[in-house]
Amino acid sequence: MPQDVYNKLMMLAKRRGFIYPSFEIYGGVAGFYDYGPLGSQLKHNIETIWRQFYLLKDSCVEIHTPTITLYEVLKASGHVEEFTDLTVECNKCKHAFKVEDLVKAGVSAEEAVQNGDVSCPDCGTTFTEAHPVNLMFSTYIGIGTGRPAFLRPETAQGIFTNFHLLYRYCREKLPFGVIQVGKGFRNEISPRQGTLRQREFAMAEAEVFFDPENKNHRNFPDVKDKILYLFDNEKEMKLSLKDAVDQGVINNQALAYYMYLTQDFLLTVGINPKKFRFRKHGGDELAHYARECWDAELLSERFGWVECVGIADRSAYDLTAHIDASHVDMYALRKFPTPKEITVKKVLPNMGKLGPLFKRKAGAIQKALEAMTTVPKHPLILTIDGQKISVPSECYEVVETIEKQVGERFVPHVIEPSYGIDRIIYFVLEHSFEEIQKKDEEYRVLHLDPRVAPLKVGVFPLISDERLVEQAMDIDRLLRDALLTTFYDEGGTIGRRYARMDEVGTPLCVTVDHQSLEDLTVTVRDRDSTEQDRVPVDTLIAYLKKRLG
Repeated sequence: MPQDVYNKLMMLAKRRGFIYPSFEIYGGVAGFYDYGPLGSQLKHNIETIWRQFYLLKDSCVEIHTPTITLYEVLKASGHVEEFTDLTVECNKCKHAFKVEDLVKAGVSAEEAVQNGDVSCPDCGTTFTEAHPVNLMFSTYIGIGTGRPAFLRPETAQGIFTNFHLLYRYCREKLPFGVIQVGKGFRNEISPRQGTLRQREFAMAEAEVFFDPENKNHRNFPDVKDKILYLFDNEKEMKLSLKDAVDQGVINNQALAYYMYLTQDFLLTVGINPKKFRFRKHGGDELAHYARECWDAELLSERFGWVECVGIADRSAYDLTAHIDASHVDMYALRKFPTPKEITVKKVLPNMGKLGPLFKRKAGAIQKALEAMTTVPKHPLILTIDGQKISVPSECYEVVETIEKQVGERFVPHVIEPSYGIDRIIYFVLEHSFEEIQKKDEEYRVLHLDPRVAPLKVGVFPLISDERLVEQAMDIDRLLRDALLTTFYDEGGTIGRRYARMDEVGTPLCVTVDHQSLEDLTVTVRDRDSTEQDRVPVDTLIAYLKKRLG
């Protein structure tokens, strides 16, 4: 494959309606891309298959939450402090860069800047200072001062803040998984890798909640002998799920299972297995919330190995953070074999003090105090309607009572597979791209898996004969009624029409010729082999659906 495959692929993607630069008529802006007619359908097909894996194979449930997220949520989750990139800015050419992109792998970014080893790639100026920059887009909700908020950097927090409701919906039984597909936003310092590093991007995430005492997965026995392609930053390994867990390469069954599910999904949508691996995060690169993390990396001819999916053990980090910040009960219950009597502490509001002191807010403060599951610290600060309120100790008391408990409460742990859909789309295109030299011209083919191909069937009359055109258009309508996406084309030679369909990855083409008028059969051509079958029209739909899978 030529080394400039990225440029050729992006030119094809723009010309054929897969991917467009956003706002191009105004000069464009780095980090934003649009999906054209074929790109939108390719994206839809990939996301549909992803949902099949998680909603059907893994029995997850799906929710949708706002893309605008309150400051308090992302403060509690750690994103306000931790979601940063070490950045340098060139005083000469006024460009900003992420230090990580300017140093070799394994080199400390901070030390490299301090030692004068980092220079501007545009003008050569040596950088002497670096500073962290938060990657979230900030905004406000409401008029006037408003409530501070951000465009969400991930979809996960919307799931965590709904845990108490989802736990009840799922009949208070663990494990259960929740998925969300939608937009994420990161104000990247210098997005320079096309659709691989965008400021607005599509995500598909699952948050699977487990009892920390039992991180086994019910489907693990069915896949325990499947092979995972692993890289621990030193050596490549091919291990079964069982061996990887037994040898401690992967910490638990649940993490291993979702790594396999990820691998199965990526290979299903058309990723080349020879250009795929899981790479384990080193201790110095783990996210602030992660106990263990593996990246599904895909190999690009131009960009090398690129992370496209992260599968992380987030332990109890997120739910604990939101319990502490919101004082809302988001615990799960582990039932005892027989009930026990235990001593518990409760917070009892003193309405005689709260009412006169806080007036209309007293009721909301009362509810917040009653919902507290931990002994409050002094001074007690509550957030009510976005306002921080200090509650004096005389407004409540902590009492001990003996209660009969049927179980013990605990904070569930979370396994999170997080998919970058745009990156996966790019790699599906690159891994399926082939360039063939035919005489004096270059011939391009996208060998897209039929399940993700935006167009399933091209329909042509052999020539622009009125009778052939009429029958071809009838067949096109017949296939669309059968829910097959088609493209009707009668322009140019039949060879040119085949080439146009090959270039956009259409698996099969149906051609109506003069024999079709006599015996109601058509020619079906295969994109990859170019072989042709003669098929009766009355069995055409069944034939095509079988071929398309």
